[in-house]
Amino acid sequence: LHTAYRRQRQMCIRDRERARKLQKRAAQVGFDWAEIAPVLNKLKEEVAEFEEALASGDHERISDELGDVLFATINLARHSKIEPEVALRSTNRRFELRFKWIEVALSKQGKVFKDANLEELDALWDQAKSTGL
Repeated sequence: LHTAYRRQRQMCIRDRERARKLQKRAAQVGFDWAEIAPVLNKLKEEVAEFEEALASGDHERISDELGDVLFATINLARHSKIEPEVALRSTNRRFELRFKWIEVALSKQGKVFKDANLEELDALWDQAKSTGL
């Protein structure tokens, strides 16, 4: 299982790198935006198309549109000069810290996650976030 996970992770990294290389190659021939605003607009457009696909219930279309969102996100990272892997690693870490914070907060109330509803968990998430986590 560990080998399969590692292989899958390598494929994801290669796909992300391929997306970035495709975008860079397109930029070299002038098929790119000079400013970030149109990149953000494209991402918003792709998210809207993803929402439409969700409403359709067509799994293949949903997958395609999610791929478009991811591709546009990688383009946004490229335009922002942000390494997607580094940004995601940081987000994962913040998520872990906030999740643990919620777990401790619930424990102090004598609760576990299954004892709290989503509204309570969202409120705790906001509290964790407000602490700087």
